[in-house]
Amino acid sequence: MNYQVLARKWRPHNFTEVVGQSHVITSLTNALKHQRLHQAYLFTGTRGVGKTTLARILAKAMNCENLQNFNPCGQCDICRAVDEGRFLDLIEVDAASRTKVEDTRDLLDNAQYAPNQGRYKVYLIDEVHMLSGHSFNALLKTLEEPPPHVKFLLATTDPHKIPVTVLSRCLQLNLKRLLPSEIFTQMGFILGQEKIAFEPEALKLISRAADGSMRDGLSLLDQAIVYGNGQVNNDDVHAMLGSIAQQPVESILHALAQADAPAILNQIDDLSQLSPDFSDLLQQLLQFLHRVALVQHVPTTLTHDLDVEVVAHLAKAMSPEDVQLYYQIGLLGQKDLELAPDPRSGFEMVMLRMLTFRPMKSESNQPIPQSIAPISQPRPPVQIQSPQVHAPQAAPVSESPRITDNWATILTNLKVGRMVKEIARHCILEFLDETQCCLNLDPEKANLLDADVTTKIETALREMFGKPIKLTIEVKTLGMATPAQQVVHAQENRQQAAVEAIHQDPNVVYAKTHFDAQVLPETIQPY
Repeated sequence: MNYQVLARKWRPHNFTEVVGQSHVITSLTNALKHQRLHQAYLFTGTRGVGKTTLARILAKAMNCENLQNFNPCGQCDICRAVDEGRFLDLIEVDAASRTKVEDTRDLLDNAQYAPNQGRYKVYLIDEVHMLSGHSFNALLKTLEEPPPHVKFLLATTDPHKIPVTVLSRCLQLNLKRLLPSEIFTQMGFILGQEKIAFEPEALKLISRAADGSMRDGLSLLDQAIVYGNGQVNNDDVHAMLGSIAQQPVESILHALAQADAPAILNQIDDLSQLSPDFSDLLQQLLQFLHRVALVQHVPTTLTHDLDVEVVAHLAKAMSPEDVQLYYQIGLLGQKDLELAPDPRSGFEMVMLRMLTFRPMKSESNQPIPQSIAPISQPRPPVQIQSPQVHAPQAAPVSESPRITDNWATILTNLKVGRMVKEIARHCILEFLDETQCCLNLDPEKANLLDADVTTKIETALREMFGKPIKLTIEVKTLGMATPAQQVVHAQENRQQAAVEAIHQDPNVVYAKTHFDAQVLPETIQPY
């Protein structure tokens, strides 16, 4: 019995067989086409997306004797030697098991010698981030100035652990996670070639469980074939994975779109008989809501999604506002599952929270619970009338203004600097005629008064009235409010009126009564 697992049996042998990494393949084939091969390539990405596979294909293409459209031919002696693991000029190293600096030095001792069979001597170092600091230092000089016949191919799942001195000497190629549709298509092709019967729904479950990794998907497929006694069917895969099938999530979301609380609770009750992972169920629900939101805003986003019809139907059944609210409640509800008495009750409360805070739509056909009265339409903002300091319009420039005892009016037209006018706003007018002006200054502002301030105000008064007015400013306790104090009092009255209007608003009263809402005073601003 010499069985070979699917992940190894169906490992790609040339660039055209690689799934889902077209951006990397384009870069490599162009480099081969123009003979601009870099001295060191770093392949990064999550597990099982093709890092080592692409490195081997590139090593084969560098040495192939008969490239076919810049793809290794697979027929020459070198290609067959690489595929069979006996090509002497391809040195594969597992950095996780050879972390010592002595191992790295031994490895590089032979780099100076010419290749035995091929055009290049290729060093393929897997999980390179596992090398020690001294090993990286030993590798650094050779990596920076390797002999012309030496190429380095590095692969890692964690590029952040690689020193920047090494990163700067490599051409980094980032491999992306595979889409479930790409994994689904490849697994369908493999099962067809293997002549194994399968159900598409079973492959969809495995494609999602693979979590972007082709190798993980094929490993699960191997397991499903054994579990299903040579077949891949939906019930066996569902039982094997021990996870929630997609259909209950769809049913819950359809019931949520209809605001049907009994249907949601009945569905959860049926699921509880299978001892599900409610945290995983909530994550699946959030992933579905995310796709629904994408389709609502950009309908062509998920054209290749496995559940495009179901997602499109939910996108029409739910409003964008509801989807965003459900997603946010579910996202915050994930941590509540750990605090709830049991996971089921925590999940039920998350779903009921979505229904409770769902915006009421009086014009819709959806029923409104009898225990909750509909919120009335919001009234237009209340225009709050508040006391203000009114000043008459300034007289035309061609005429001298009439002398008045309204100091606030005089300040409006007084041509002085901002700081001087601020001091004048803290004064009250005691006396003013064509020859004299007497101001009383608030004692709290006495430290701001000096001869220069008095001179500037006096000069401005003479220019305003065209009279030889002599100004006197005295510091004394005031018997009335200054213009500055009048403005402050007016603002306080307007703010108090705004706070009272908010607390008396029917919508606010309803929210406080039914939802235990609170009004934050610092957020209230009068119009």
